[in-house]
Amino acid sequence: MKNRFPLKTGKFMMAEVAIVLLLSAFSSLTGVFAPGNSTALPAPDPDNGGLKLTTGFGALTVADELGSARHIAIDAKGTVFVKLNKLKDGKGIIELQDTNGDGKADKTVAFGSYAGTGMAIYNGYLYASSDTSVYRYRITNGLVDPATKPEPIVVGLTLQRQHASKPLAFSPAGKMYVTFGAPSNACQEKDRQPGSKGQDPCPILENYGGIWEFDANKLNQRQSDGTRYATGIRNAVALDWNTASNSLYALQHGRDNLNNWGGKFTNEVSAELPSEEFMMIRKGADFGWPYCYNDHEQSKKMLAPEYGGDGKIQDRCAGKDKPIMAFPGHWAPNDVLFYTGNQFPAKYKNGAFICFHGSWNRAPLKQGGYFVAFVPFGKDGKPSGKYEVFAENFAGVDEQGKPGTDVNAGKLDLASPGDAKHRPMGLAQGPDGSLYITDSVKGKVWRVMYSAKK
Repeated sequence: MKNRFPLKTGKFMMAEVAIVLLLSAFSSLTGVFAPGNSTALPAPDPDNGGLKLTTGFGALTVADELGSARHIAIDAKGTVFVKLNKLKDGKGIIELQDTNGDGKADKTVAFGSYAGTGMAIYNGYLYASSDTSVYRYRITNGLVDPATKPEPIVVGLTLQRQHASKPLAFSPAGKMYVTFGAPSNACQEKDRQPGSKGQDPCPILENYGGIWEFDANKLNQRQSDGTRYATGIRNAVALDWNTASNSLYALQHGRDNLNNWGGKFTNEVSAELPSEEFMMIRKGADFGWPYCYNDHEQSKKMLAPEYGGDGKIQDRCAGKDKPIMAFPGHWAPNDVLFYTGNQFPAKYKNGAFICFHGSWNRAPLKQGGYFVAFVPFGKDGKPSGKYEVFAENFAGVDEQGKPGTDVNAGKLDLASPGDAKHRPMGLAQGPDGSLYITDSVKGKVWRVMYSAKK
């Protein structure tokens, strides 16, 4: 029987070899942290970078000791950009490159002379925020030229005493969403003072305590050029646009110091309440701050004590928008990401990952948070099940500050956040579907991959 595919010789064979070599070379240059499928993923660290992960997942340390890392963004070619909350060597943005393909950053470029939190990539630009401005940089071939002068998108914002960070999210329609956290705990006449009544109406809501919508492509906008998209939100550091439901989502940091009011508001109650709220945000939504707080034990919005509440009265709060899911108090949700990749198992598609930065004021109860959760979502754009602890052991210390204690479903024996070895802060999805997580303590970056055999 004749060979149906005879070997080619001469010029034809040489041409095909050249094509193969060119394709091979091209594939090796597809990105800094190159896109691909799970079979091409780098090996996880033997200890998963110190993390405990859901079965089937592994992690490697991409970079460490970057500084006070906040939010993170990843270009389609795989370049990792990290925002710093404090300047390091005078710079506030770190660009990470992996030039040898082992999954770890071996080249670091720093630029941007301002600190801050917000970072996202939209329409070929890297957007980054300080506490008073939003800028953008053109991305060329996956990289930002550090000599590039940033374009000002939103400028002239007032520097706040608290809740000043400006997280960012983008809709496919070219809208940019920015949090304007409230420079107050509960809009009291004297902030955080026992017995001080709440201002009614709260004047802070005119310019703060909500999320504003801007044109993502217009330069030199002021806050007055934007639109107040939603209100009654004390401080939402975690923002993301869910393309599956075509809607904005956020998680709120609930107010503190319910125990300042005594009565039902014991120290134990104040440790658990109010809820950290996961919110599906429609234009014109009002989630009730400062007049109301969310009580997940009653599944109700309750009247705040500064406005006459006693833990039983709803009053004006009965009609306020409610969260789609609620978590125990003070876990500090600082980022949310809707997973759209194909690397992870199907249950994760269009579900939400949430970074809980960790609590500071849950005494006399154990501290909580310090982990990354996963929330499955249904086709209605709402959670389809309970949250799961996806990644933990960030803090890595017990109540005496000794190493080795594991986080257990968010309940941690930890004296204070200052004892935590790491605190999860930012989330981003790589072009291959890997999940990246930042740490705000020293600036560690992890890459989480699905490593189980399919």
